[in-house]
Amino acid sequence: HRRSVAETAMFRIKTLLGGHLSLRDYDAQAGEAMAMVKAVNKMTLLGMPNSIRIA
Repeated sequence: HRRSVAETAMFRIKTLLGGHLSLRDYDAQAGEAMAMVKAVNKMTLLGMPNSIRIA
């Protein structure tokens, strides 16, 4: 199940932001990947409803 969730997350990232990293240096690629993940997390958070408890 965890593998399926991870594969779904990677598919979501690649679909939204492109399927490749544009930078050549490994450290730069790691930073680019983290920026992509943060962007997807932010978009996911913005799409979630704000719920409040009513009683």
